[in-house]
Amino acid sequence: MSQTNADWAARARAVMPGGVSHELRYRAPYPAYFTRAQGAEKWDADGKRYIDFKLGAASQLLGHAHPEIVEAVARQMGQMPYTGDCHPLEVEWAEWLCRLFPSAERVRFTGSGTEATMLALRLGRAHSGRDKVLRIDGHFHGWHDMLLKGAKPGANTAPSLGVPQVVSDLTVVAPPSVEAIAQILADDPQIGTVFVEASGANYGSVPLPEGFLEAIRALTADTGHVLIFDEVITGLRWSPGGRQARDNVVPDLTTLAKVVTGGLPGGAVVGRSDIMELLSPAQTRDGLSPPVSHKGTFNAAPMVAAGAVKAMEILSTGGVQAHADAMAARLRDGFNATFKRHGVTALAYGDSSTCHLFFGGTSIDGLDAAAIRRTPPALVNALRDGLLERGVDFMSFTSCVTGLPHTPALIDEAVDLFDDAISALIRDGVLT
Repeated sequence: MSQTNADWAARARAVMPGGVSHELRYRAPYPAYFTRAQGAEKWDADGKRYIDFKLGAASQLLGHAHPEIVEAVARQMGQMPYTGDCHPLEVEWAEWLCRLFPSAERVRFTGSGTEATMLALRLGRAHSGRDKVLRIDGHFHGWHDMLLKGAKPGANTAPSLGVPQVVSDLTVVAPPSVEAIAQILADDPQIGTVFVEASGANYGSVPLPEGFLEAIRALTADTGHVLIFDEVITGLRWSPGGRQARDNVVPDLTTLAKVVTGGLPGGAVVGRSDIMELLSPAQTRDGLSPPVSHKGTFNAAPMVAAGAVKAMEILSTGGVQAHADAMAARLRDGFNATFKRHGVTALAYGDSSTCHLFFGGTSIDGLDAAAIRRTPPALVNALRDGLLERGVDFMSFTSCVTGLPHTPALIDEAVDLFDDAISALIRDGVLT
């Protein structure tokens, strides 16, 4: 007899904290357990089908089980899954990144996006000789201790127990204001590194002010601070060379993961050769060789590299991104038409292949994370439950992404289901 979602949840609670392996996968009374995914659709253990706008936490720009990625990984699995040695595919992958990303003069692979931001910060500190880092309020750079403070908008603390205060004290949280940041950098000579999520907070749900990236680049170039763009989401999604290529703003270092790995587990740091060469065992500084230590058992694992190289080939033309952007625009237009039809004060907005929802206004001018967080919990839960019940899965209550396998027919189907969910919320008095 096949196992249902409820059966798997009962088993999971007996062996995993909360029954989940990622805190955002938790859902009461239990989450769906997915058993199959293809393109932009997936099916859970109960046999229910969903249109997927989560796409592997934005990693599957090419869609689930893209045949060319599957073939490349399967071939590599049969040839050489993993040996812990150098291999040709990691060289090919690094060459692709150097061709595509303007900041990429050298590449070092990591095991995840979180590992990439950890390593980039270590490099920033080593190059600048200063321990403190400035990060933007509400931006997300992984779950590690060093950049966790400020991840929760409006809170000048780490949103977790177990993070030592002495570690948090090395992180300075700033608003997305170049003027304010300039003053902070001038007042605190211990800051050597500046971290920015290139999309704006939470993959663009809180957009950066117009011209912010260009201005922060000019400022840090003048002051000598190491500027790091977190392009874990935007890299290869906003364009084949990320947001930096699209907008012609080149940081000193860039952190990458998700799409850049072909949707497989892994990440990378790319950047200026003089900073990146601190990782070279051929270099010696202060008696250390390499000056900056970095290891990682599964860095550029052959199976991941095989999928990533194939993804680079497909994504390098920009055609996939153009399609995904068009489908996101169609989705946003459909949602906004729904709001207008029902007289709901809300807005669907977003850059590139993203869609975000803001309830309580019809403009994102001056929008900040606090405004988004003021959405009533009853509405958050009811819309999330209503969409899942109808077979539409977002990345979060307010956000979703599109990809290659989203077709106009799937988008229109999702808009119809969204309209039905909004109608139900109005009928039940949850949304007015």
